[in-house]
Amino acid sequence: MNLYGSPGLVDMPTAEMLPDATISATFGGFGNYTRTTLGFQITPRLSGSFRYSELKAFPSSNSADYYDRSFDLRYLLMKESGWRPAIVVGMSDIIGTGVYSGEYVVATKTLMPGLKVTGGIGWGRFGSEATLGSLGTRPTTVLGQGGKFTADRWFRGDVAAFGGLSYAPNDRFKFKVEYSSDTYEREVASGGVEHKSPWNFGVDYKLWNGAGQFSLYSVMGSEVGAQLTLYTNPKTLGVPGGIEPSGLPVAPRPPGAAADLGWSVDPQKTTAAQTQLAQTLATEGIRLEGMTLESRRAVVRVSNPRFNSEAQAFGRIARVMTRTLPASVEQFEIIPMVNGMAISSVVIMRSDLERQEHEAAIEILPRVRFYDGFGREPEAFRSAYPQFDWSLAPYVDVSVFDPDEPVRTEGGVRGNFSLDVTPNLVFSGTASYRLSGNISKISRRDESGLPRVRTDAPVYAAEGDETIENLQLAYYGRPGKNLYGRISAGYLEAMFGGVSAEILWKPVTSRVAFGAEVNWVQRRDYDQLFGFQSMTTTDPVSGAKREIPEFNGHVSAYYDFGNGFHGQLDVGSYLAGDVGATVSLDREFANGWSVGAYATLTDASADDFGEGSFDKGVRVTIPISTLLNTPTRRENNINIRSLTRDGGARLNVRGRLYEQVRDYHKPEVVESWGRFWR
Repeated sequence: MNLYGSPGLVDMPTAEMLPDATISATFGGFGNYTRTTLGFQITPRLSGSFRYSELKAFPSSNSADYYDRSFDLRYLLMKESGWRPAIVVGMSDIIGTGVYSGEYVVATKTLMPGLKVTGGIGWGRFGSEATLGSLGTRPTTVLGQGGKFTADRWFRGDVAAFGGLSYAPNDRFKFKVEYSSDTYEREVASGGVEHKSPWNFGVDYKLWNGAGQFSLYSVMGSEVGAQLTLYTNPKTLGVPGGIEPSGLPVAPRPPGAAADLGWSVDPQKTTAAQTQLAQTLATEGIRLEGMTLESRRAVVRVSNPRFNSEAQAFGRIARVMTRTLPASVEQFEIIPMVNGMAISSVVIMRSDLERQEHEAAIEILPRVRFYDGFGREPEAFRSAYPQFDWSLAPYVDVSVFDPDEPVRTEGGVRGNFSLDVTPNLVFSGTASYRLSGNISKISRRDESGLPRVRTDAPVYAAEGDETIENLQLAYYGRPGKNLYGRISAGYLEAMFGGVSAEILWKPVTSRVAFGAEVNWVQRRDYDQLFGFQSMTTTDPVSGAKREIPEFNGHVSAYYDFGNGFHGQLDVGSYLAGDVGATVSLDREFANGWSVGAYATLTDASADDFGEGSFDKGVRVTIPISTLLNTPTRRENNINIRSLTRDGGARLNVRGRLYEQVRDYHKPEVVESWGRFWR
């Protein structure tokens, strides 16, 4: 990895690509400059990265330090094969301020094991040393707000060549030398660095069996740099097997036992089978909420608070049914319930389980049938509700990209509770108590050309140590076939309360879904306790008063592209009254990991939005099961947005339908079907 956090030599790129789905994090720099980069190999050919840089004594800075955010993309045009080199085209800082703006085409060829040669041409950052010529005029100004697509710069301006060699004598060390085409013109002009030579040198040392890398560099003949790189790959982490006991095996029926129907006229035997099934499922961490038992067919209504692999949950339930239900019962119908909604109906024949238990999971999949669960679920047992769950744990919150202090943290105690009053009615909440930290000490108050729906977040953070983050009553239901509904009311998030209503159309075997949501909101008091305040906001810089609209909402389209890629398009009105659309793309893995990016464009102008020009960010979901090595549906969600502004801000409602519903639909279940026999 080079100093930009991308595959490369020292400062220059190479045409190498990381293994598919690799997540990389780098922290390094030299002299007055540090760079922190988060990268992701989106597909085998396409990679992207987000970089946060600190530049001291930079000419565009009004203070001692200048902080810059930038996005890069790289695409592999041609893989190395035979005499052909690998060729990559790359673009740096494509929607940033232009500080690191540059484009390149680079080729890399393996000459012998361990020895590679690289050569390329570059524009912008990569086109300032010993230029070969020029392709048009390239703007050179640094954009104050950033966040704009600088297409007028792409592959324009002076062109220069770069190249180098890398040699890895063993699996640990790699030595690198390069001729750099970046003269660091702005940095040299401001006195931040001295450029003595275009030749750079480096050495990499692999750590922790390839999970990390430490690098030392000689840069421009005047600086010494260092960098630490960490790698992980959710694709190769595997689906967590965990240390939990294996599921119970299938209990085959004795020959002729299926013809015995005597139990069906004895209510006591029916009750005993139901009790035994409920108790055995409970040992697996699965709740039996209702059941219909007939001579040849059993329908079970279950909830799964344990397994994040739905296929594994179905497999365990089916095997328990073979061990506890009368031998005449041939058809098992499993209906997973989420917040009182019958999400799907999975039908498995008992004889298929007996015949194929020792085969690969894929062998039984064609025999399994998926149906809409609407109207098929048995009535819930009276003893099944109410259900109460709670947790109390320490927390650490992190705030990044504040220009006054790039990383802020706070810690404390956070409590959660959930009371399922009835199968469809859920009362839940989250409260926290801050013990220490400096997020509440953010004093920066930026001007905004929109109602202050998010830029007042520092005021909310400063007002109280104890807060009610969420307190709501939600009703979930099935209005009809393929339809799901939700109504939530209360303190919906930290800054707003009100009422939210949503409807979703999602067939159980379809990759497509459509939804709509409408919200009526009121602004919460800054102390985040029980009060509300006026919907009129006052800008602390300009003094302008603006009204927050009471209504907002969206229509949404969802699509499962396959291979773990999920897309979402939301079109509608946002909290500040601006109208536009949000595009999201996530890549999900069978073990529950997810990496994605999103961007929102609305009719709010770049000037009204402020720094960043539009809302965008990256997000990572880490299933706790991969950390604990045991099944759990808990997960940790990390959302890194370049800046938090008022434009494109959406209400943070808990319990939105799509993520709850799709987990138990066929396209999603099939992704982890290899866990069926686990």
